[in-house]
Amino acid sequence: MSEVIFYGADWCSDCRRSKAQLNELGVKYELRDVEKEPEFAIQSELVAGRKNIPVILFEDGKFLVEPSNIQLADALRERGLIA
Repeated sequence: MSEVIFYGADWCSDCRRSKAQLNELGVKYELRDVEKEPEFAIQSELVAGRKNIPVILFEDGKFLVEPSNIQLADALRERGLIA
């Protein structure tokens, strides 16, 4: 598993914002498009317990749903993925 798995869709503005932040910070992630692959939608819902996206899953099993930029940066920092 990648250190970060990103469940999202192209039409989702929160997904676009979080992906842009990960890209700007140089954080590598595995993108799982829930629109293009129905199995990813099921996985995302199993992780989060709801259908909201993005769902950002970390290697330690913790996850964020629709995080703000601050929440995402804090989670990345806690895991040593950014300084």
